[in-house]
Amino acid sequence: MASLRFFEIYRNPDYLWLLAQGALVSAGLTVAGGVCGFLCAILLAAVRHYRIPVLSQAATAYVEFIRNTPLIVQMFFIAFGLPMLLGYQWPFWAHALLALSVNFSAYFAEILRAGLTSVADGQIEASDALGLPRWLCFLKISLPQAIASMYPSLNSQFIFLFLTTGVISEIGVTDLTWAGLYIDSRSFRSFEVFFTLTVIYVLMSLMFKSILALLHDRLFKWKVVR
Repeated sequence: MASLRFFEIYRNPDYLWLLAQGALVSAGLTVAGGVCGFLCAILLAAVRHYRIPVLSQAATAYVEFIRNTPLIVQMFFIAFGLPMLLGYQWPFWAHALLALSVNFSAYFAEILRAGLTSVADGQIEASDALGLPRWLCFLKISLPQAIASMYPSLNSQFIFLFLTTGVISEIGVTDLTWAGLYIDSRSFRSFEVFFTLTVIYVLMSLMFKSILALLHDRLFKWKVVR
């Protein structure tokens, strides 16, 4: 019967280094994908909210398509399908970043669109009366309030998508899950390895939650608490 001691993989510094590197790769790609996806989501949400002809329909189709297909399918298409169609080749991490950005953008766009609808019409009318350009009204009035009102949902969606990033190991990205699978294939201590991965993912999720909560306090001091 296999021993259940919880220290065998920690004896090997190479394994610890792999886990540390994998955690950094997972965190880095999540943050980069989240930022890129959020910027794209702002554009998508604005196009849909203002119902710009043709672009609004295209944005709606994009959001629905991405939200109704699995991340792993999108990732394999971006990593292996697009290079065959367009004749290019990127590093695996770049494919993963693009897939995460695409996935983040659709989910964030839907959340922001809901936030934009919650902004009072009177504020928009007041900005029109003051002669503010529509784009400036969006950036200064509508968007900040939409982000503030939907921040908990954006926060939760970011954490959820971070926890799904383990699938990027399927295309060879050396993330945290890849590191765990590599160590397991050589140490044959599956319980210990995946228990360790679970703990690391929980700690990283709590870290992201703390950082996002701090950002909320810094960015939305103007928000009135009721």
